[in-house]
Amino acid sequence: MRAAAVASALLLLVPPFAASQDLTLADLVAPSTVFVKDGQTVTFALHGLVNFRTLDELFAYIDGEAGRWSFPSAAARQEFGDRLLRRGVESRLVSMTYEKPVELLVTHTRRELEEAAAAQTARAAPFAGRSWRLDPAVYRQTLLDIQERWKTSLNCWSAAPAIPARVLSNWYPIEEGIELQGAVYDSTEHFWQAVKFHPDVHIADLVALLDEMTARDWKPWVERLAGDQDRYFAHAYAIEFLRANLVPEKLRWFREEMGRLPQQEGAREAQQRRGQKFRFTALQEKILWGDVADMLHLVWFFDRSALPALERLRFDAVYLGERRLGFISPEFRALMLEIWRVKFLQMPRFREVIRSIPRTVKLDHFLNDGDSPDIPIPVYVDYLNEIRDLALASDPS
Repeated sequence: MRAAAVASALLLLVPPFAASQDLTLADLVAPSTVFVKDGQTVTFALHGLVNFRTLDELFAYIDGEAGRWSFPSAAARQEFGDRLLRRGVESRLVSMTYEKPVELLVTHTRRELEEAAAAQTARAAPFAGRSWRLDPAVYRQTLLDIQERWKTSLNCWSAAPAIPARVLSNWYPIEEGIELQGAVYDSTEHFWQAVKFHPDVHIADLVALLDEMTARDWKPWVERLAGDQDRYFAHAYAIEFLRANLVPEKLRWFREEMGRLPQQEGAREAQQRRGQKFRFTALQEKILWGDVADMLHLVWFFDRSALPALERLRFDAVYLGERRLGFISPEFRALMLEIWRVKFLQMPRFREVIRSIPRTVKLDHFLNDGDSPDIPIPVYVDYLNEIRDLALASDPS
């Protein structure tokens, strides 16, 4: 991965390491600090998949990206880099595995954060690369904006420290199951991933398809996608997702896991609750079923001729009853709101949880700067707040 090349270019740096109990506000704003938890380096990312240890590594990567693409002006090139900066800094501070950075953010005042950032600028000259340079004012404002966001937002994901935030996650296991579109599922995540497979597709079909894919070198195909500026800017996360998954070791893992399952079983049916609770965890739904489905839909989306079997196996769309929904389409995204109407409006215990969160708190979702090609995070967040408004307006009886 390109981040590794960035890291190798910085071997002369000897960054300070800040363990959980020792991390201070000054460490937090210092670009060279490596966060450490339980003896392990805590990384952060752009696009959820391009990983870094320090902001210094991020700065070098941004400089490389700013130099890689064409821009109408120097100001546009700088703004492009500044946008990546904002996303990378937020990924570093709002970690999925390390809560100390966001704790420091929300338990200090705006003025204290400003002073820490100013002191950091006074200690060391800001990064200046060939194509992009760090503007201390932009960095300082980025820190302040992130602090403001997470003082007033609730990050709704499966391992959130707040119980309501966990319950609002699609991954939350539903003991009694949830009936959606005529079948029962263990969570809304199970439904969301299951419907990406056509009802006629069997696990044996997926195994054969993965065998075919494993025999091919996908790297040149992915690099062609990644080299197209317009396409990359419009679908950066999806392309980085394909770069991470269309590699031999990942394809083999997908194939091995699918090979363990009954081959004549339907792929969608396997993810439904049919006499057995929690056959697959929500994590398995995402990293196995979801990643396989997303990979196959995205290959077809970007290049319909790349793998002819994809259309035969109906990875050209999402099929739900009589409906045919484009994988990357407003119609498929709107399905999320449909299933949340069941969970948060028709199931009293979940309606009570979402109603308990006042409108002064924004329901939010941030996962290491990751996104999703099927439902982008901003759309997801808008739906989450909309369903809360509908629950608050509903009759609780």
